Amino acid sequence: MIPPVTTDNEVRLPSPWASVKHALPTVLEAVVGPLVVFYVFLVALSYQGAVLAAFVWALMAVLRRIARRERIPGTLVFGAALLGIRTALALATGSVFLYFAQPVAGTVTVAILFLLSSLTKRPLAERLAHDFCPLDPSLLRRTAVRRFFVQISLLWAIVLLANAGTVMWLLLSSPLRMFVLERTAVSWSLTGLGTILSVFWFVRVMKREGIVVRFGHKPAVATVKVPVRPASKP
Repeated sequence: MIPPVTTDNEVRLPSPWASVKHALPTVLEAVVGPLVVFYVFLVALSYQGAVLAAFVWALMAVLRRIARRERIPGTLVFGAALLGIRTALALATGSVFLYFAQPVAGTVTVAILFLLSSLTKRPLAERLAHDFCPLDPSLLRRTAVRRFFVQISLLWAIVLLANAGTVMWLLLSSPLRMFVLERTAVSWSLTGLGTILSVFWFVRVMKREGIVVRFGHKPAVATVKVPVRPASKP
């Protein structure tokens, strides 16, 4: 049985700034780098040159880490692999549409996974949250917390579908150079909005449960701290 919640309870999570600092190098290398290289080569050379240059950037990032015997982030490997498939298909067909439609299809697939997982005992949002910030089992057993992860899974399904729909509309209606910039602005804005809503929603749910959310340094596990009361004498 879950013990009563008191106003002294608290959840400690990694500080947002620490999380950003930790993720920033990988994001720059795996996401921003290929995007900037693609756009520069698109303006300076051609679409085919931009496609090849973006893939070479991603491949060199992986090879550089292998040469230095550094840990290779899964995001970087996954991004390079997908970019390789997109590049091969784009060069084989010469289709700009197929090159950019593949990520849209991937976004829709993930949105459907979020939606379907909300019907299960462990929504996808909970799985992802546990990967980035392991949560104490006693916290996850709370009804309000479990309901929160269902709702957040639905939220991210909506965010991703909105992203995919908007990007597809831009792909069909905008010139290529404008599309690259517009797609980036839309995707990053919606992702940022979804992240901010998720954090504030979590804080609100915890507050209703009588739990204070504190963003600390870098705890290994987000825990619920319960005051320790002296044992009663026999």
